[in-house]
Amino acid sequence: MNLETVRAWIQKAESDLKVAKDQMKEPNPATDAICFHSQQCAEKYLKAFLVFHGKLVPRTHNLAWLIVQCAELDEEFSLLLQSDVPTLTTYAVEVRYPDFGSEPFPSVAEARKAIELAEKVRAFVRARIPAVVD
Repeated sequence: MNLETVRAWIQKAESDLKVAKDQMKEPNPATDAICFHSQQCAEKYLKAFLVFHGKLVPRTHNLAWLIVQCAELDEEFSLLLQSDVPTLTTYAVEVRYPDFGSEPFPSVAEARKAIELAEKVRAFVRARIPAVVD
């Protein structure tokens, strides 16, 4: 395990969360960007957990798949599968382009929910690697 690499993943995740939360404060928030950065935050925290345990970081945006990989190391991660966290995956690509057939601009309520889910993953992972984040 490379602690510096784990910390770098966490720093990038925190940056994504900051962008999402800062944008939510705007009078007309860019909900697509908020949802994208929330997904990225969750993804990077899950990957940080994998790196912490010496696993290679897979090239995927699929949060359900990442959660399963984390659950192989800590079965409590399966609780995240039972939440709405995996739904963030749709924000990794689909909201970034207008021709994916889905709504390119999520509602403000969806954007708030995306931030909440990212914060849920953040708290979940940070509780399991406290020595790295303290």
